[in-house]
Amino acid sequence: MVQETKRFLSYICPNCMQSVIVERDLFSLAAAPARLKCPCGKSELGVEFLPSRVQLTVPCLFCGREHTVSCSSQAFIREKALAFSCATSGLDCCYVGEEGPVYAATARLEQAVDKLGGDAASQGTFLDEIVMEEILSELKDIAGRGGISCTCGSKRWGFDVNFSSVDLYCRDCGGKYRVPAVTADDIDDLCCKTSILIRGKEK
Repeated sequence: MVQETKRFLSYICPNCMQSVIVERDLFSLAAAPARLKCPCGKSELGVEFLPSRVQLTVPCLFCGREHTVSCSSQAFIREKALAFSCATSGLDCCYVGEEGPVYAATARLEQAVDKLGGDAASQGTFLDEIVMEEILSELKDIAGRGGISCTCGSKRWGFDVNFSSVDLYCRDCGGKYRVPAVTADDIDDLCCKTSILIRGKEK
């Protein structure tokens, strides 16, 4: 029960380029808005509990702007890992959840940053062409077996290919499922799946 009262939050500081992973008690986060600073002192992650939702203000390494994102309070408290993305780059900019999943996701994001280098984003269609090709191939195989569906009951879906991910979406309720396409680990994870369940939108 003790672990359930803790949340780990992470982002990469746009100024010093270091990963910032912070452990916080849920009660203290819910009591008052929090500002979780990078040790360099030049960026901070904001967390505020609102009625039924949690709002985060995230400094973004990829587009240089600050993103304001939110999720349900229940998801913030219970999910093993939540990822929030930069709409411009398609890359994740913040994680919230349990220690193991948050550290693992942050490590993958660090690999993506290493691949990007200086201005790699403007040089190619995808962050890693080979990884994206393999991801799309695996998705095609899963789809060919009828393995993609939505929690709303629909099997009508579509997809958008981004710089570093593929977004599957339900054509009926609009629910989304993001498949990362950054590292070889992402290929391995998808290869292990025989089906994909899109999380339908709450009515």
